Amino acid sequence: MEEVEVWSWMKSVCVWLMGVVIVVKIGVSLWWRPCKIQSHFRRQGIRGPSYRFFIGNVHQVVSMMLHASSQPIFPFSHHILPRVLPFYHHWNKLYGATFLVWFGPTVRVAVSDPDLIREIFTSKSEFYEKNEAPPLVKQLEGDGLLSLKGEKWAHHRKIISPTFHMDNLKLLIPVMATTVADMTAKWSESGGEVEIEVSEWFQTLTEDVITRTAFGSSYEDGKAIFRLQAQQMVIAADAFRKVFIPGYRFIPTRRNIRSWKLEREIKRSVVKLIEKRRARDEAEEEEGAARDLLGLMMRAESGKVTVEDMVEECKSFFFAGKHTTSNLLTWTTILLAMHPQWQHLARDEVLRVCGSSRDPPTKDQLLKLKTLSMIINESLRLYPPTIATIRRAKTDVDLGGYKIPRGTELLIPILAVHHDQTIWGNDVNEFNPGRFSEGVARAAKHPMAFIPFGLGVRTCIGQNLALLQAKLALAIILQRFCFRLAPHYQHGPTVLMLLYPQYGAPVIFKSLCNPDEGS
Repeated sequence: MEEVEVWSWMKSVCVWLMGVVIVVKIGVSLWWRPCKIQSHFRRQGIRGPSYRFFIGNVHQVVSMMLHASSQPIFPFSHHILPRVLPFYHHWNKLYGATFLVWFGPTVRVAVSDPDLIREIFTSKSEFYEKNEAPPLVKQLEGDGLLSLKGEKWAHHRKIISPTFHMDNLKLLIPVMATTVADMTAKWSESGGEVEIEVSEWFQTLTEDVITRTAFGSSYEDGKAIFRLQAQQMVIAADAFRKVFIPGYRFIPTRRNIRSWKLEREIKRSVVKLIEKRRARDEAEEEEGAARDLLGLMMRAESGKVTVEDMVEECKSFFFAGKHTTSNLLTWTTILLAMHPQWQHLARDEVLRVCGSSRDPPTKDQLLKLKTLSMIINESLRLYPPTIATIRRAKTDVDLGGYKIPRGTELLIPILAVHHDQTIWGNDVNEFNPGRFSEGVARAAKHPMAFIPFGLGVRTCIGQNLALLQAKLALAIILQRFCFRLAPHYQHGPTVLMLLYPQYGAPVIFKSLCNPDEGS
């Protein structure tokens, strides 16, 4: 009897000790360590809003973003930082350009000094890595180049890069031009003026081009994947508005079950496209055809790129390629509609270089459209598709004299850098493409001030495709239409993973029977 009591007592003690250990570990990770990190940075003069147990500053961040996006910007203004990144705008004024912000127990140091950004992305890039995306985001964007690290990332990039070389992309120009021409032909069917929700049309346009670039096939083969990804994106964006709870994604809630189902459907659809592409690849490759993404991965060294790898890379390309380019086209069209004087200058250049015929611009003609290039760059400056990026210190590192502990996340607010008056001048919030007249490097007071596609070795691999597609589409549109904002347009840039017009982008187009009408 005594042995039973002793055994029972020992079990109780063990359970009690385990409970103490768990409580201590929770206390260390959720309180002691954050307080220690906070003190470490305060000693270096880096401050920020105080850490709050478990949730950090998430509640404040979400509240500020919801309040900022509750009303459109009126009158129209390109001073969008307070609306799009309100927490950065608010705390930057209180604590300076470099400050702490807590996302749960994870610390992030906001860094907007171009010299420090250069260290992170170029001169000391080996000390930093891309951080792990939240599970829902990673599920959406795929485990491809966007999130891979180390040797596997380098190997995949080497295989995929030829798809995005200009010599290869120029072979896609006739296909892209046909797609744009078909789109504009539908706009002209009314014969007079027509109101178009351009954000929706541009998404369809980029979906077609991306599907062809990835698979060498038509939009019809890929549209199901885009539709599924759009639903997944809404779920991921909703998750951003809630406090992160570790392990919550494994609980079979209605949202999680829907997300799991969408993920399975997306993978199934991509695998079908891969099988179809593989069957077609057994036939002799068409001479002079553009090298598509999937074909390059399939022809890579045996066993180096698995079907699972291909699925993840295609998901990444579908997600990033579609939204980056469609957003660039949407914001540039809005800007040209807002600023008719620049629309006229761009159209004059297009008609002078490319002519007013229905023949699409050639690659050589596109290279000569300097004014249009300036306009696209200014659009990317004011409305970059990706408003921020994050890097994590792989080891203890010195950053501009600051001691950054291993594991610290560095938040680079691209939008804030692009809207920094000390770098861009007093007209920083004005649409002035002329600032790029001498090229990107001389547009601002610092060469690292313009980073819409990132910097260094992880610069967006699809940059050439996005710029080529945008330039071609805008040139054809300018050849055929003059346009203005619809009277009910409301200006409301907001973040849904990337920078979107919250209230849509209704634009009124008028066909140019006589090209001189638009000048």
